[in-house]
Amino acid sequence: QVQLVESGGGLVQAGGSLRLSCAASGISFSSNSMAWYRQAPGKQRELVAGITSGGSTNYLDSVRGRFTISRDNAKNTVYLQMNSLKPEDTAVYYCYVPYNNYWGQGTQVTVSS
Repeated sequence: QVQLVESGGGLVQAGGSLRLSCAASGISFSSNSMAWYRQAPGKQRELVAGITSGGSTNYLDSVRGRFTISRDNAKNTVYLQMNSLKPEDTAVYYCYVPYNNYWGQGTQVTVSS
């Protein structure tokens, strides 16, 4: 059974930082690309960052230079380090496995101005 468990969300002031974690089980983690999506109220879900099994990364233009996606294959965990947070980053953030179309339950990130 596949499980993706996100953690690390919360309330932070603008300019602050948060680190999201997604612990995966039930998949061959090291061989899978992983991604973080987000969905703000009234908006479509959007890709924030992705990382391949080989470590190549891609980012949404609006977060490039502020967010960093990384992975620890020994811990079956993918991270999203978010710095210089802005109110427009407020959303529910989801961990995603593209190959299998698996989604985590989401974690709320709220950035106050």
